[in-house]
Amino acid sequence: MAQQRTDFHLDLEGRRRVLDAWVEKKRQIAVLECEALELMVEQIGFHDADVAGNGFHRDAVYRSMIAEFSAAGRVPQGSIEFAFTDARTVSGELPAVWEAFAAGRISSGHVREICRASAIVSEAIRNKRVDAGVMGLYEAAVLVFAERETAARTGAHAKEVAATLVGETVTDRHKRAASERCVKVRSVGDGLALLTAVLPEWLAVAIADRLAQMTRQVIRNRAGRASAPTPDEEPRTDTDSDTDLVANSDVDLGDSCDVCPDDEGKIFSDDTFATDPDTDADTDTDTDADADAENVAADSRTWDQVQADLLADLLLTADPSAAHGDGLDNIQGRVQVTVAASTLAGADGRPADLDGHGPLHPDIARDLAARNTGWSRLFLDPHGLVTQTDTYTPTEGMRRFLRARDQHCRFPGCRTPVHRCDIDHTHDHARGGKTRLDNLAHLCRTHHTLKHPDIPDTHRWTARQERDGTITWHSPLDRDYTDRPTRRVMFV
Repeated sequence: MAQQRTDFHLDLEGRRRVLDAWVEKKRQIAVLECEALELMVEQIGFHDADVAGNGFHRDAVYRSMIAEFSAAGRVPQGSIEFAFTDARTVSGELPAVWEAFAAGRISSGHVREICRASAIVSEAIRNKRVDAGVMGLYEAAVLVFAERETAARTGAHAKEVAATLVGETVTDRHKRAASERCVKVRSVGDGLALLTAVLPEWLAVAIADRLAQMTRQVIRNRAGRASAPTPDEEPRTDTDSDTDLVANSDVDLGDSCDVCPDDEGKIFSDDTFATDPDTDADTDTDTDADADAENVAADSRTWDQVQADLLADLLLTADPSAAHGDGLDNIQGRVQVTVAASTLAGADGRPADLDGHGPLHPDIARDLAARNTGWSRLFLDPHGLVTQTDTYTPTEGMRRFLRARDQHCRFPGCRTPVHRCDIDHTHDHARGGKTRLDNLAHLCRTHHTLKHPDIPDTHRWTARQERDGTITWHSPLDRDYTDRPTRRVMFV
């Protein structure tokens, strides 16, 4: 062990050099991608000249251009279309984003997310619902975030900023978009097909989460209830809630019944999806038990395969009826929603927020709230950070606080939702760390283990949390990476 530590420190400068060189190459790649986008802007000029006064052939000219670039670059036509749209948007409406891209401070992924989210701002400006200067506010608010976060986190933040700036028009967009929901099937060969469902985002998130819960239970059942989670399993803690709605003004719509840690076949404490009371009866024969054991032992499906099979089983065996209710009545996936108390009371129609994803129609938030079983208030500081809750017991109150504050794993760039994370002591409890809000944070299993004592010293990460919830991670290469808690109120 001592020899390993010595070798690591002797080569520390070399490791840092590799990391710095990699970061610089990524910056250079971003610069080159910006130059490629600039060429697409030039091509847009040629295209616009070709279609000027030639409206009859406009569509053919456009499709020809897309086909040409797709063939030359061996890139799917859909990706080329998106790239041309981004080129037109960033060159014409987002000059600061263009400048940051040209300098390599953000990647093409960041540009893609910023451009996508800017669409509702552009639409509001065209319809004269907001002033043209709002685009500049949007760009400034999103860019400062993008330069320190991943593209995925930037996308979620950009949607929230755009919705805040545009206001109630986002509800109109969601109403129109909901009409586009559909299901399509496309063959991918070898007897397989791609089933695509376009759904409201909150429904898609809930469906994906329920599938993950059920898949986890299938894998645990076959491995034995007392066994450790499998490597491809998404971890969760016994503090998870099934529906966690959080208000960003005065009201926190609290959790429904928590998953019972002693009976993880249950989603709600009084509703099972994996077990039938009859199957646990004492009348089961030894033969049946042996057959079940044999079937479980023979199940070697992967996580993805189990999910696919469960999806097929649910869709093919479900029986929609008025008695069973709709998706809202039966939602068992976990979603976390932030909604202002004034919106919840019907005093205004401001969008709610589907945490980590983007705006949510206020009517959906109210409907989810009406079906939720618990209430508690959240209090925010002037910067939009949660400071306390008025729940009954301190332990549950701290859990509610942390779920509301963190929203996802607190390792920089990770977006694993809190219900799949562990609550971790930033400063190890065994070494004197207090069980305090400013010493607790959600970490996914992957990033949680980076701090564990069983990780060699030369590869172990450390973390330090500030009073405001900001966590600074210190890497084995002596680098610091900061993760800040998500603001609940947008100031732009």
